[in-house]
Amino acid sequence: MVRRDSYIKQILPFIDKDLVKVFMGVRRCGKSTLLTQIKDILLERGVSENRILNVNYESKRFDHIKDADSLYDYVCQWQTKCDGKVYLLFDEIQEVKNWEEAINSFRVDFSCDIYVTGSNSRLLSGELVTNLRGRYVSFNIFPFSFVEARQYYKNEGVSMSDEKLFSEFLKYGGFPQRFVFQEEEAVKVYLSDLYETVVFKDVIERNGIKNIVLLRKLLEFFVDNIGNTFSANSIVKKLKSEGVKTSVETILFYIESITKSFALYSVPRYNITGKKILETSEKYYCVDLGFRTILSRTDKPDIGHVCENLVYMELVARGWNVYVGKKNDVEIDFVCTKMDKTIYIQVAYLITESDADREFGNLESIRNNYPKYVISADSVDMSRNGIVHLNIIDFLNQVGEW
Repeated sequence: MVRRDSYIKQILPFIDKDLVKVFMGVRRCGKSTLLTQIKDILLERGVSENRILNVNYESKRFDHIKDADSLYDYVCQWQTKCDGKVYLLFDEIQEVKNWEEAINSFRVDFSCDIYVTGSNSRLLSGELVTNLRGRYVSFNIFPFSFVEARQYYKNEGVSMSDEKLFSEFLKYGGFPQRFVFQEEEAVKVYLSDLYETVVFKDVIERNGIKNIVLLRKLLEFFVDNIGNTFSANSIVKKLKSEGVKTSVETILFYIESITKSFALYSVPRYNITGKKILETSEKYYCVDLGFRTILSRTDKPDIGHVCENLVYMELVARGWNVYVGKKNDVEIDFVCTKMDKTIYIQVAYLITESDADREFGNLESIRNNYPKYVISADSVDMSRNGIVHLNIIDFLNQVGEW
């Protein structure tokens, strides 16, 4: 088991505080394991195991508890047998209808510390916000980072160079469970089954989607066009050229359903000069490059855009708000903000002499003092005019510095 220290560090200050801790992320990204690690911390602090209730809604043991009333009754009956404060851990809580009503009642009716996980960002919308406003704190959880993947192999006694791990990571991503398989075919089968589960349970079933063929075509379209800018209207025109009829409204609804499941991330464009979000055209990235490998219909992926996807997800996991930069006719891959910090990033795979003028030149056109970086797989430092060139593996390893 890889201890997910980057998340635990964020969560520790909130343990035993009167706030519901909400962990959100795509299925199988490690939320359940994180709950187990939180439980271990509680046990280390002297909390007796009989005061910790772990309810996992992926287990059939809890099939009979699917609404707020039955959940409330179950927990209250269990709580009467405990002395002192209790700790409630609910995995995939979105399976319970009106679950937020029960959670709010627990807070009011007895001393407890509550943790919930979910695989859909609608978890923090609508009634939840109404019932728990100001009473919860949320954490976004992602598949293994490059550093966590290396730690996994180290724990298993497997020696692997950073270069080999990077090559593997670009192809199969960081879903924790995929690392237990050694054969390539087994990894692909696992990722395919996981993808089908996410699409069925968290996209189709949860949103009542009827045109499943259209949904799958849309997903394939996105993974084959990672890093390209699209609007809903341009997607409709593209699909129409392939003989698929649909509407802008349908595409927008399907995109929202996919992004709510955390399978896909949309990145808005940001006008650097006017300092405002542009409402047209976004880029889309996969939550994990393993999904891209499973879905892609092309045998020759654009490795530059694959690296871009990897850097984007790493930045988001490190807490950055990320946008596609736009300044007149110049596009900046990423404008990143965090509290009072702003940085600009260009991403490439390998930089030729002509590429350097574009990658560095785009950043040089921005006349401000914010840090600027070019990230690529090149081993030679090409930094110039105050713009820092980083090797992508070095960037992935620099967790503490970002």
